[in-house]
Amino acid sequence: MNDAPAPALVAPKGYNLEEVTWVHHWTDSLFSFRCTRSPALRFTSGQFAMIGLVVEGKPLVRAYSMVSPAWEEHLEFLSIKVANGPLTSRLQHIKEGEHVLIGQKPVGTLITDNLLPGRNLWMLATGTGLAPFMSLLRDPEVYDRYERVIIAHTVREVAELAYRDYLTRELPQHELLGEMVREKMIYMPAVTREAFPIQGRITTRLEAGTAERDAGVAALDPAHDRVMICGSEAMNADCKTLLEARGFIEGNNSEPGTYVVEKAFVTK
Repeated sequence: MNDAPAPALVAPKGYNLEEVTWVHHWTDSLFSFRCTRSPALRFTSGQFAMIGLVVEGKPLVRAYSMVSPAWEEHLEFLSIKVANGPLTSRLQHIKEGEHVLIGQKPVGTLITDNLLPGRNLWMLATGTGLAPFMSLLRDPEVYDRYERVIIAHTVREVAELAYRDYLTRELPQHELLGEMVREKMIYMPAVTREAFPIQGRITTRLEAGTAERDAGVAALDPAHDRVMICGSEAMNADCKTLLEARGFIEGNNSEPGTYVVEKAFVTK
């Protein structure tokens, strides 16, 4: 009989080892989880970190945006499930009490400092691209900077509208943020493959002007609108084309602009 203790888990250099504290499966292909957060980890709402698992003694990681805001004591992430994905095929089975790797140097372009001052902030997301916006929507600085904060989340099926109840019911009643949220946030969920009050791709709706009408604001204009984009490569490209045709200029960590796009997106 072997009574030797299991070897202690050790985080590879550049990573923290954090314990999973909560897991929620939205659908067969979509889930969220929370884990502990090292007091030494600092990030700006909207950024992402490399996260993953130790597989065969080596870190297997991908870029994941934090769902949790910068002030939260825990970390939360939203992920798809890819049957043969090197990471997500394993990560989707994670359970409370198990451990994940969290990179020690969060980065990313979806931060307010990368945008010039403006009146309205549009957040355009598809699928798990909602994640960084969940972080930003709980950051008081965002509401201090903008008169309207419009979150347009587009998915294929209604069940994929992760955090819908939270955004419509809980966040507007938040003890500290609720008043700002009720006054300034406009949540516009949309579905492409099922009946729903708002249907169709966000680019189609922006081209037709229906997205702005649904939000109750004027047509997108770089003079007063700022846009953040996070979705599939195709969605990002289509939005960039649409915005630049209207005179928007892409911002980055070196020079702010009138729109920013996150290129790191989990697909494996």
